[in-house]
Amino acid sequence: MNISISEIIVWLIVGALAGTVTGSLVKRKKQGFGTPTNLGIGLVGAVIGGFLFNLLKIDYGMSRIQVSLQDLVSACVGSLIFLLVIWIVRKQKAKRSADL
Repeated sequence: MNISISEIIVWLIVGALAGTVTGSLVKRKKQGFGTPTNLGIGLVGAVIGGFLFNLLKIDYGMSRIQVSLQDLVSACVGSLIFLLVIWIVRKQKAKRSADL
């Protein structure tokens, strides 16, 4: 699998946008979790969302745009799933600590 510099740049842009949108939604603040964390959340979310949308064959027909709206939507969905998993794991750890 060859990955070009332009693909990496697109992933960074989509990840930054998705992470910022997701961070703003979750934290209810314009800056979300902060730029580096937003970018990380967005990149992980882009991978999760892209995999999920491909697996479920979700296609809104928006992929003709270079940085497509579909990429952004799937990255936001993936970011929300990623944050939900982190929240569940933290809640389970807190519960186990309280039980000890």
